Amino acid sequence: MNLSFTKMHGLGNDFVVIDAINQSVSLNPEQVRLIADRHRGIGCDQLLLVEASSSPNVDFRYRIFNADGGEVAQCGNGARCFAKFVVDKGLTQKTQISVETASGVIRLQLEADGQVTVDMGTPHFSPASLPFDEKVEFDRYIIAVNDNNVEIGAVSMGNPHAIVLVEDVTTAPVIRLGAAIEGHALFPQRVNVGFMQVVSRDQIRLRVFERGAGETQACGTGACAAMAVAHRWGMVDDTVSVELPGGQLLIHWSNKASSLLMSGPAQTVFTGSMEI
Repeated sequence: MNLSFTKMHGLGNDFVVIDAINQSVSLNPEQVRLIADRHRGIGCDQLLLVEASSSPNVDFRYRIFNADGGEVAQCGNGARCFAKFVVDKGLTQKTQISVETASGVIRLQLEADGQVTVDMGTPHFSPASLPFDEKVEFDRYIIAVNDNNVEIGAVSMGNPHAIVLVEDVTTAPVIRLGAAIEGHALFPQRVNVGFMQVVSRDQIRLRVFERGAGETQACGTGACAAMAVAHRWGMVDDTVSVELPGGQLLIHWSNKASSLLMSGPAQTVFTGSMEI
């Protein structure tokens, strides 16, 4: 099977994007892992499939696979790349695009300055939405990790996130603690782990240990999750700049009944084809 692909990134969070509308695509987890391998394949944090929508009122279907081959429901940086891809490839002439994902329909807006704004929907804090094996919803939880107690916020942005507040993200134990929380027994489907430093009421610094990918340069849903948790904790205002290792995202969220909006860049790196 020969596949044409486009390599893209959103703030360094990198993707292999494949048009599954105009070519036949059938990938198993082993093949996804091969494509994602940075030594033997193309290399990426996630693989994105662009498919035809199953609904007449939605423009496209969006599928996401982590580097370990597992399929997940949402990826914010990937959504911005998805929007740029379908426009650049002539799959649509719209600048407002509706996209079907495993967690629901999201809406993408291509801005005049090249940025992409994604309507990420409403954050969900109920433990069942992640899922998270706690019976009662709280703003904060204490979980036992490696014989220590760690305080987290928990939220779903279409995928599960645990947020840890730290004094300085530069020295935070992202790899060690992130891996331990990702596979914690309280998260039966694993969890993305964000290490959040609140700099001011309109600025957050963040590093994210992503489920199935390890630490990445940027995580769009992670930035949204951190802002949502910090907002719920009363630490930030309605509009926040989130600084990640790969760059900045602008997040806006006003109240629990409204959608959360994420704005940021999307870049094409190169195109090619690969024999699978």
